[in-house]
Amino acid sequence: MGVMDVEGGIAMKLWTKFRSESVFVNYTPFFVCLAAGKLDADVFLHYTSQHVHLLNAFAHAYELAEDCADDEEDKKSIRRLRKHVLDKLKLHDSLVREWGFELSEESRVTNATVKYTDFLLATASGRIEGEKVPGKIATPFEKTKIAAYTLGAIAPCMRLFAFINKEIQALLDPNDSCHIYKKWIDHYCSQNFEAYAFRIEELLDTLSISMTGEELDVIEKVYHQSMRLEVDFFSSQPIIQEAVVPLSQTLDSASGGQVTIFCDFDLTCTTFDSSAILAEIAIITMQKDGSEIQLARMSSADLRSTWDALSTQYTEEFELCVESIALTEMVNSFSYGGLCKALEQFADFEKKANSRVVQSGVLKGLNQEDIKRAGQGLILQDGCKGFFQKIMKNENLTAAVHILSYCWCGDLIRSAFSSATGDLKALNVHSNELACDESITTGEIIKKLESPMEKLQAFNNILNERDKDCQQLTVYVGGSVGDLLCLLEADIGIVMGSSPTLRRLGEQFGVSFVPLFSGLVAKQREVAEVGSCNWKKLSGTLYTVSSWDEIHAFILGSCS
Repeated sequence: MGVMDVEGGIAMKLWTKFRSESVFVNYTPFFVCLAAGKLDADVFLHYTSQHVHLLNAFAHAYELAEDCADDEEDKKSIRRLRKHVLDKLKLHDSLVREWGFELSEESRVTNATVKYTDFLLATASGRIEGEKVPGKIATPFEKTKIAAYTLGAIAPCMRLFAFINKEIQALLDPNDSCHIYKKWIDHYCSQNFEAYAFRIEELLDTLSISMTGEELDVIEKVYHQSMRLEVDFFSSQPIIQEAVVPLSQTLDSASGGQVTIFCDFDLTCTTFDSSAILAEIAIITMQKDGSEIQLARMSSADLRSTWDALSTQYTEEFELCVESIALTEMVNSFSYGGLCKALEQFADFEKKANSRVVQSGVLKGLNQEDIKRAGQGLILQDGCKGFFQKIMKNENLTAAVHILSYCWCGDLIRSAFSSATGDLKALNVHSNELACDESITTGEIIKKLESPMEKLQAFNNILNERDKDCQQLTVYVGGSVGDLLCLLEADIGIVMGSSPTLRRLGEQFGVSFVPLFSGLVAKQREVAEVGSCNWKKLSGTLYTVSSWDEIHAFILGSCS
């Protein structure tokens, strides 16, 4: 029997693998309103009534798991976990009152709750969708597997609760006694709850230690399914107040409301810079080329040497450009004009860098089909593909998507997104292009976007073509210095990843960088206080994210 090596235990491995999906719970209207301290009390009480059904399902699942466990110590551990749940059920009403709420009449169980509880009990009974589990589980080992599967279905719920509430607690003022959900948040951030979540994970590791790779795959499947059902459970909580998420639901598409999404390409959508990819295509082409065309071009070794020299020079001059701007005095408040003036240095720098590339001839002789194939094989950042697929197919949202990029070849971008979305009709690419003669590049670049100012001009040209009589909202996603002006001019500017240079230059001119989730919590408070939420361009505030899942959750909501 082959045993899969699970370094650090399978529970931690699975949480690490699926933790990014926690944002789809974090960014639900329920949790954003709750974090802001503005969730309607009736909505919270509805949630607590549904949570009782989950607790009962957990208790029953533990009972079934205990019966399946073979080892007496494992049985005792499961029994203690079950006792924790039963004690919580007994204290539920008093806890809700302790949190400051009066209990309402019992709510009807919702479809999302039923799906979750049915899944838990089916798993604990050995009925796992798509898996062949013996109808009659006879041997102790077979029964122990069911116990492990059950713990795999329960573990993500507790870890998710502990994780999300700690994320929210970090945003709260510890001295703020006005936040009506602070006691509830503190309860799930307590050492007692953390210890409970850890005991579940520890037992899951113990029960799965002798399992085969195939059996561990089943645990992974039920763990992931449980995470998805948790997302659905919180997404389905009925919200009776105006919420800032998901953004798509704040726009009235029936009245012509539209969101225009702008996005950079290199290192915002991709994991690699496209210029390096094009250079690599040129080098590989040179190595393969045995025709007389090669006689008129440099060798592959010379080509790589030339490209390395160009890259080194670009990096050095870029850093000099940044340092020269950093020498200016830091402003006390947001200065858009000062930033624009400073970024003019980058315009001259980028244009000279592109001219050197053309003069070097490194982009000469590339086949357009090779470029398109490279684009189709391009690795997009996790979650990017899913976001664009969803937004292009969303029938309840009127959206336009524009890619603004310094990339030298628009075909590379179009091929990458054709592979990702299968639909180019809703995608507009604005970039430079490689000049071609009968499908072979000449080495020239048809220059369209070479500077932050030219990106901004393209951005404004697109906006000027929109219907000004309709509700319009613009979102710009970027991660480089060249995106700064567009990020600030958009209603919502979102910085992808960690670009120290972008942050450094932005802060030099008074730009504030705020994690998106905490920014949304602040906006939700604004809705409660003034009755509406206004996203304003040139506010001097940009929102930061670490993944496309965050953007997806913010704009579209649940991934399911």
